[in-house]
Amino acid sequence: MLQENKTNRWRLVLLLGAFSALGPLTIDMYLPSFPEITADFGTKASLVQLSLTACLIGLGLGQIVMGPLSDVHGRRRPVIYSLVLYLAASFICAISPNIYCFIAARFIQGFAASAGIVISRAVVRDLYSGPELTRFFSMLMLVNNLFPLIAPVAGSGVISFTTWIGVFIVLGAVGIVLVLLATAGLKETLPPENRMSSNFGQLFQGIQTLLRDRQFLGYALAQGIMIGGVFAYVSGTPFIYQKIYGASPQLFALLFGSNGISLIIGSQLVGRLNRVVSERRFLVIGLLLSAASSLIALTVILLHGPLFALVPPLFCFVASIGITSTASFSLAMESQSHMAGSASAVLGLLPFLLGAITSPLVGIAGEYSAVPMGVIILSTSLLALLAYFGLAQKRRIMNPAVLKELGS
Repeated sequence: MLQENKTNRWRLVLLLGAFSALGPLTIDMYLPSFPEITADFGTKASLVQLSLTACLIGLGLGQIVMGPLSDVHGRRRPVIYSLVLYLAASFICAISPNIYCFIAARFIQGFAASAGIVISRAVVRDLYSGPELTRFFSMLMLVNNLFPLIAPVAGSGVISFTTWIGVFIVLGAVGIVLVLLATAGLKETLPPENRMSSNFGQLFQGIQTLLRDRQFLGYALAQGIMIGGVFAYVSGTPFIYQKIYGASPQLFALLFGSNGISLIIGSQLVGRLNRVVSERRFLVIGLLLSAASSLIALTVILLHGPLFALVPPLFCFVASIGITSTASFSLAMESQSHMAGSASAVLGLLPFLLGAITSPLVGIAGEYSAVPMGVIILSTSLLALLAYFGLAQKRRIMNPAVLKELGS
C-alpha cells in the first residue's frame, strides 16, 4: 500500500509538473533563437525581447483569470480548454508574417500556458497542507525545474537542423500531448461544495482580501520580485553569452542549463530539510544568498571579467530562486485553502508582471552591455529583502517587564 501511494504521488507529480512546465518551455525554448529571429524579421533586438515581455504579461494576466475561474468551475475544465488555445497560438507563432504578429501570438501563447502553472499549484493545495505541502511542492519543483535545463538545449537542437519556426511547431505538438494527458489523467480535486460563487464581485473581493493580508503580500512580493530578477537574467544571457562572450547556441544552452541545475538544488534543499530548518529561515537564507551573489556578478561585469568568473555567481543567484520560491509558496499558501486558485493566481501574477518590466530593460544599453542585467538582479534582490522584512516577518513582541525597564 505504501509503495502504491508513493507511485500514485509520483504519477501526480509528473502530471502536474508537465502542466506547470509549459510556462518554462514557452519562455526558454526559443531563447537560443533570439539572434536568428532578429535577423529573419529584420528587426531590433529590443523588439525580439518584447516578444518575451508579451509572453510574460500573458502568463501573468492569464493566471489572475484562470486561478479564480478554477475556484468557481473546478480545476479540470479550465486546464483542458486553455491547452487547446495554447496549441493554436503556438502554430500562429510559427506562421507569423512579421514581428508584431509574432509578439501578439506570444501574448496569447503565454495567456494559455498560465492555466497549467496556476491550476497545478491549486491542485497541490487542494490535496496537501503543512509539511506535506512543502515536500510535495518541492517534488513538483524538481520536475518543473528540469524544463529550464531541457528547453534551451532542445531549442538549440531544433534550430541546428531547422529554423526558429521549428521551435514553435514542437511547442504546438507538446500542447497536443498535454491536451490528451489532461483529458485522460487529470481528476477533479475541487468538489462542487467547496467552489466559490461565480459572482464577479465576490471573486474580486477575494483577491482584495488576499492583497490586504500583510504576511501573504510580503511572501508574494518577495517571491515575485526575485523571479522578476530571474527574467532579467533569462532575457539578458542569450545576448551576453553569445554576443559579448562569443558563445555558440550550443554552449549557451549548456551554460544556461547548468545554472538551471541550481534551481533543483535550491528547491530540494527546502523539501528535504524542512523538518530541521523552517521554511521561514530558508526564505531568509535564500534572500541573503541572492543579494550576495548578484553583487558579485555585477562586480565581475563592471570589471569586464571573463566568462568563467561570471557563471559561478549567476549559478548561486539562480539557486537562491529555488530556495525562496519553494519556501515562500508554502508559507503563502498554508492559510489559503478556501481560495487556493486565487492565491496561486496572485503568487503567479506578480513574477510575470515584474518580469515583463525587467526583461526589456536588459537591452536598454544595447546587445553588447551586461551592466543593465547586473544592476537589475542586484536591485531585485535588495527589494525582495525589503518586502520580506517590511511585510512578512513576524513582529517580535517584547516582554512587558523589559519595556518597563527601558522606559525607566
